[in-house]
Amino acid sequence: MDKSVKWATKPGNPGVFMSEDQNRQQNQGQGGREPAILLPGVVLGLLGAMLAVHLARAFVLNESGDQMLLYWFGFIPLRALQPEQFYGGWIPLLWTPVTHAFLHAGWEHLLINCAWLAIFGTPVARRYGAIPTLILFGASAVAGAVFFAATTLPAFQFLVGASGGIAGLTGAACRFIFEPVLVARDPETGEARVLGRRMARLADLARNQRAAFFIAIWLILNAAVPFLPSLIGQSIGIAWQAHLGGFLAGLFLTPLFERRPKENVS
Repeated sequence: MDKSVKWATKPGNPGVFMSEDQNRQQNQGQGGREPAILLPGVVLGLLGAMLAVHLARAFVLNESGDQMLLYWFGFIPLRALQPEQFYGGWIPLLWTPVTHAFLHAGWEHLLINCAWLAIFGTPVARRYGAIPTLILFGASAVAGAVFFAATTLPAFQFLVGASGGIAGLTGAACRFIFEPVLVARDPETGEARVLGRRMARLADLARNQRAAFFIAIWLILNAAVPFLPSLIGQSIGIAWQAHLGGFLAGLFLTPLFERRPKENVS
């Protein structure tokens, strides 16, 4: 169901707006009761799904069952080039670019991703809601898998972890978390209201020192991962390709979910 929006600036001014849900959240502190759990439901759902899968792998499935789960739901790019070498052929590629995000290499891997999801998924979910957040997460996971495949084929590689999807939410958050908070007056009552943050254009991100610094450091650190083995003398299992692919997907796809204000015509 579409959420209604209203103008909070005079007609003719740049369209700054907020949904009714956002309006309630902004004014919750005025006599409202704070919820016991501050994370949005969609973020809690993703965290719960990842935790449930890992608990099942650790305490329910035996070694054979765990291997089968990884085989059918982890992402194996080589299935695309040599389908005859794998049970199921290329068919699992229809779902594994997404399902690999719910599998993790260990508890440390899972907990790091959970913390990252809570930090960057929360502002995205509060701004856009559950469905757009899930779409951004899934699309970024797919983009990360595609970039991983493009940079590892024809070698046999295996991808698990939510990093691509969460990196996409990080890229999405970068489009607005560094923007200043806007305040305007209701055209009818004159009451001052906090509107939130405007969506930044790519040019705005380049001019914003904090945003540009964060994005540059994030991209440089991930792009440097392939060179670490030559420096430390051992290989590391970080799928930097999924991070970069997911981040760029979130950065560029987010404007598709930005709500547009509607003017009332009398």
